[in-house]
Amino acid sequence: MVTEAFKGEIYLKVDSKARVSIPAAMRRILDAGDPADDSHTRSRVVMVYGAGGSYAQCFSIRGAQKLYETIAAHPEDSEKRDGLELAYVARSSDVEIDDDGRIVLPPRIRLRMGVTPEDMAKGFNAVFVGKLDRFELWKAETYDAETPDLASISPSIRRHLTPPKP
Repeated sequence: MVTEAFKGEIYLKVDSKARVSIPAAMRRILDAGDPADDSHTRSRVVMVYGAGGSYAQCFSIRGAQKLYETIAAHPEDSEKRDGLELAYVARSSDVEIDDDGRIVLPPRIRLRMGVTPEDMAKGFNAVFVGKLDRFELWKAETYDAETPDLASISPSIRRHLTPPKP
């Protein structure tokens, strides 16, 4: 059962130092999903850049742990597990949220998002896209260009857009 979900499309500015504020509603979920221990004092977000696409997938610490458990359920010597570990474990980064609610986008994340040196020099817009248990972080112009308008989706897919009955 989903009690709280990452949702919405929130456009925010990334400054020339690669800093961006995490939307407050998403930050609350990240805070709640990062168990307190002696290894860190600030909440973190797990940013995955190996799973394909022009964006990073972002998980709370608990969300990433659930993902890792799912991956670990595959046999150790399986090709599928190797691929999942490469995409979601090896090509990920734990990023700390600062006291102002911002993160600094790591270079590999910026590369995955298609951020150029020119973008960094002047800053650019990013979009946080809620996906229930995770969110995606896109360069805004890429997201706008690659995401279809709901009206343009085929009728066979639109038929599935009716919410299921509780």
